[in-house]
Amino acid sequence: LNAQARESITDFIDDATNSQTAAKWNFDYLGISRANAILDRIESVSFEEAKKQSIIGEAKFLRAFFYFDLVQYFGGVPLYINEVVSPEKASLSRATVDEVYNQIIADATDAIDKLAASTAFPQSGKATKGSAKTLLANVYIVQKKYALAEALLRDVTQMGYQLLPDFASVYDLNNKNSRESVFEIQFMQGTTAGQQSNFIYWFIPRVANSAVITGVNTNTNTGDFGDWNVPTQDLISSFETGDKRLDASVAVAEGTVNASGVFVPESVKSIVGYVTPAGKVSKLFIRKYLHAHINQNNTDDNWPVYRYSEVLLFLAETLNEQGKSSDALPYLNMVRDRAFGTGVSPVTTADQVALRDIILHERRVELAFENKRWLDLVRTGKAIDVMSVYGEQVKLLFPATPPNAYKLEPSRLLSPIPFSEIQININLAGQQNPGY
Repeated sequence: LNAQARESITDFIDDATNSQTAAKWNFDYLGISRANAILDRIESVSFEEAKKQSIIGEAKFLRAFFYFDLVQYFGGVPLYINEVVSPEKASLSRATVDEVYNQIIADATDAIDKLAASTAFPQSGKATKGSAKTLLANVYIVQKKYALAEALLRDVTQMGYQLLPDFASVYDLNNKNSRESVFEIQFMQGTTAGQQSNFIYWFIPRVANSAVITGVNTNTNTGDFGDWNVPTQDLISSFETGDKRLDASVAVAEGTVNASGVFVPESVKSIVGYVTPAGKVSKLFIRKYLHAHINQNNTDDNWPVYRYSEVLLFLAETLNEQGKSSDALPYLNMVRDRAFGTGVSPVTTADQVALRDIILHERRVELAFENKRWLDLVRTGKAIDVMSVYGEQVKLLFPATPPNAYKLEPSRLLSPIPFSEIQININLAGQQNPGY
């Protein structure tokens, strides 16, 4: 059922009963609920004031982060800014989009005031002044308030963050919370308390024995494993020749298919120049999160939310959108220099329209598989055109794709309010997003 729910979202045929849409809504509000509990109770506790202010800043950063996710995916949502302690306060109507953004900006601004900048690397993994400024800049970019975003991003460039010399090393487990990390979600392998990650088991092919790929024997051919977010040829073709990020982002599992129709991997190959040999079967998977671990479904990878490379690309975008296209080039080319080698493939055009597309493309390949692409397409107004063209390609490759798939309308730029929420909350009755 989870696979079907995800597939329907991919095909743009999901509805308000989709379990994955409900999960996003519920987990965001779970985070908001926890932040609200901290913020409403913390002043009643006596301890060191500096630590108290830091915790308030972290809670407000997270509340802003969760509401930013909600407003981008659902539009206006119920705005809970206090802990819910009674039934009558548990059912709010939808706030407007502007009201939600005003709360996000207020929380992020207060977080900036209360949080300290990172002074030592590797960092602790907690929210910092740099992560709060990056979040607020992201908000302003979505709102097209580019001058405000530029000022914040310029501040972040003065906080000691740096690109790591090699793109692949960004994801190395030895480099968690490195100088390139602005904010990442923390995980720790070896635990049984839910602190471990397991992304790679979602992304590798469905196999009976994953040892050739992961080093640990796991059956990903059953349950909620395998073949999520399979890299597409459309994405692979978008990497320029010589871009080192392709090999670090995507890999090939090569093998055969047994009599039961199950893929049996025999080796992991580089995607660069790869051609499937005669008699073999190849499967693409996301390589960024493939690292050594001991126990099945129990890995040590953190999830990147904001990296310094994105700060640089954000800054390039804000400058270009203000007509300062020549000023944008150094920040864009810093990211490209790492991908190709210094001076190998610099962008030189100062044409605003051309540079806008170049920066969007750069975000696609730099931040692949980091949950950025869809929201990038939405905020730049390209989602319907890009995904409609891609949908035609999908239907040619996979004739079994439902005929109503990829028929994007403006209403599809938002997800539906979960049906379960409308049933529970009487104040959401009649407030469903258009088209659902």
